[in-house]
Amino acid sequence: MKFNLCLTFGLSLFTLCLSAQEKVMPSDFVYVKDIIPTISLEIRYFGSHNFTGRPIQGYEKPVAILTKRAALALQQVENHLNKKGLGLKIFDAYRPQRAVDNFKTWSLNTNDTIAKKEFYPLINKKNLFNLGFIASKSGHSRGSTVDLTLISLKDQKEIDMGGPFDFFGAVSHHRYANLTAQQKENRKILKEAMAKFGFKAYDKEWWHYTLQDEPYRKTYFDFIVK
Repeated sequence: MKFNLCLTFGLSLFTLCLSAQEKVMPSDFVYVKDIIPTISLEIRYFGSHNFTGRPIQGYEKPVAILTKRAALALQQVENHLNKKGLGLKIFDAYRPQRAVDNFKTWSLNTNDTIAKKEFYPLINKKNLFNLGFIASKSGHSRGSTVDLTLISLKDQKEIDMGGPFDFFGAVSHHRYANLTAQQKENRKILKEAMAKFGFKAYDKEWWHYTLQDEPYRKTYFDFIVK
């Protein structure tokens, strides 16, 4: 939605025009909780428990948004897992482009390392882009990518995946071998369930999945999560 405001000063001195653009959520995007009421949410970039150590620009509420197509596919995953006594917890879904830009600005400030010990203890933050952990354009901004894990329906606790969400290191890779048999099985359960209903995995992050039939392959949105 665009609007213009023009003000004229004096009889014929000059006219000042102010313009603004309000970026709104497209009609085919949905709040995931509206489609999957049982799903668990822990939207990390709304708060400070993330690799930057502070809330991220563009997140005004701890809600998960996806394209309707992705949300309906995820609903099938949730229903499938519920039969096994498991469920999904989302850490991040749609991500505004301004949030991605915020990551880039943060990465350039090499003195800002308040969350290094937990999220990237062995990596220099200036290398996070080159190593593929952060990108200047993210699939999340297209609306059909989601970061998630498994929980037990019995106690709502996260299942042991062998490494935490958003940890920048080899342990996060799908091919990482130094895991227990149970941790490997847990990752396999999530990956197979997501693949069964049309999601593809990202090799370097066990939690990161994108709908293969995503409706926006080249469009990066920037409306606020609210």
